[in-house]
Amino acid sequence: MANIGDIVKKMELSPKGIRFNELKKVCEFYFGSPRQSGSSHCVFKTPWPGDPRVNIQNQKGKAKAYQVRQVLLAIEKVELGYEK
Repeated sequence: MANIGDIVKKMELSPKGIRFNELKKVCEFYFGSPRQSGSSHCVFKTPWPGDPRVNIQNQKGKAKAYQVRQVLLAIEKVELGYEK
C-alpha cells in the first residue's frame, strides 16, 4: 500500500488518475475523520476560517480531478501553517 507522500506526488502529477480511497486516505491524514460520510461524499473540516471544509466525492471508485486539485491546495495551506 502506498504511503501518503507517494499518493500526494501521484495527485500532483495526474489529478485525473486518483482513486477515491487514495484521496480519502490523504484527507484523513491531513484533516482527520470526515464529519460526513456514508454517501458518495465525504466532508472534512479544515483549520482555517472562511470556507472551512474539503468535500470529496466517489465517482465509480475514482476521485474527481477538480476535487483532487482542491485537496492539494488545502494541503499546501496546512503545510504553510494556516490556523484558526
